[in-house]
This record gives sequence, structure tokens and C-alpha cells, in this order.
Amino acid sequence: MHLEILTPEKKIFEGDVNIATFPGADGSFQIMDNHAPLISLLKEGTVEYKDKGAVQNIRITGGVVEVLSNKVILLADGIAE
Repeated sequence: MHLEILTPEKKIFEGDVNIATFPGADGSFQIMDNHAPLISLLKEGTVEYKDKGAVQNIRITGGVVEVLSNKVILLADGIAE
């Protein structure tokens, strides 16, 4: 599936991933290939995704994620340091 991670300032990541984990407002959840359509609020926490076999982590301050037609778009409020 294709993942894009965006903040108001810049694009953080764009590429194909196998799985992604998000810090949902009601708890952590995972998205995999061919997931059903979804829109969810995100709280501050770690987004984890598997990119070409390597696990990557990005800490966000919150945001929204949309899943549709095997494309995942994360609009993050910001990146936590």
C-alpha cells in the first residue's frame, strides 16, 4: 500500500509499505494492504511503518489518517522532537 506522511510544513515520507501502526484517539491500530476505507483522529504518539523490510518510526503530535483504495494519507499536526 502507498503511505504519505505530511505536516503543514513539508512531506515527511512517501512510499510503499507493508504495514503501518497509528496512535488512534481510542488506542493504537494497524493498517495492512487492502484495508477497508477509514478516517481516524490521531493523538500524540509514534507512527511505525515497515518500509522495504526496515521498521521506521516517526513521533507525531496528533493528526488525521485516511485510508482509501490501498492509499494511506497521514496529515500530522507536527513532528515531536
